[in-house]
Amino acid sequence: MPEKVIVIGSGPAGLTAALYAGRGDLDPLVFEGSQAGGQLMITTDVENFPGFPDGIMGPELMERVRKQAERFAPRIHTVDVTEVDFSTRPFKVQVDADEYETETVIIATGASARWLGIPGEEKLRGRGVSACATCDGFFFRDKELVVVGGGDSAMEEALFLTKFASKVTIIHRRDEFRASAIMANRVLEHERIEVLWNTVIEEVLGEDEVTGVRIRNILTDVETEMETDGYFVAIGHTPNTEIFEGQLELDEAGYIKLRGDGSTATTVAGVFAAGDVADHVYRQAITAAGTGCQAAIDAERWLAEQE
Repeated sequence: MPEKVIVIGSGPAGLTAALYAGRGDLDPLVFEGSQAGGQLMITTDVENFPGFPDGIMGPELMERVRKQAERFAPRIHTVDVTEVDFSTRPFKVQVDADEYETETVIIATGASARWLGIPGEEKLRGRGVSACATCDGFFFRDKELVVVGGGDSAMEEALFLTKFASKVTIIHRRDEFRASAIMANRVLEHERIEVLWNTVIEEVLGEDEVTGVRIRNILTDVETEMETDGYFVAIGHTPNTEIFEGQLELDEAGYIKLRGDGSTATTVAGVFAAGDVADHVYRQAITAAGTGCQAAIDAERWLAEQE
């Protein structure tokens, strides 16, 4: 017998979908991925998730959500889906050599940090190059660090790193931040944060560890070398949709296209998408959780209509 619903992903969207699907008596099978928990696992203080007036650490929030989901959806497997086939019914979901059949699928694979792709970045990853201040900030106590970006994630990374670093320099290619006013003001008022405007990084320097960056002022085109002990990237995300290429309609940035009727339905009937994998506008934990709820209800109603 095929599954009623398979949930792929385990951030706020995936686990909320699992919770609602479980309570809806759909007995969901959840493939949470080898890196479970989504982006909140590399997020520091979450101050804007309702119900936590004093804020909560991202990993702790996800641990609580997972425990709640496990009450109603106990079949959660920490494995990666490697292939899908939405061309026939029931749908097929592959996990390495194992194949599963399902009537509906809820995709909540989220998005991954984007890198600049400049020389030295990949070579020194894990040796001073990072996209996760929460994971690696502790190792840079009393060091001078660089953060690349101009959105809220860059502000959050920089502010978190001041807990450890002696100085943080934000390098931004424009002359103003894209970040929300409250986050930008916190950064601009912080005594240990400096901002280099209209500047791009051309190369990460160092042999065995990061020793500096080569930067270029885009107004003057002048290049200089700047000493730093660590390089943190916070320039946005890429949706995790590689395994869905050719199976679902994606937009030019790779996000899953929804049907456009206000639901989480994709262009393939019976397949639903929730969270950041289909959202390049809001990208918040609370909106991801909300669409996870929607996807489970949409799947439940779709199944009822088929019967």
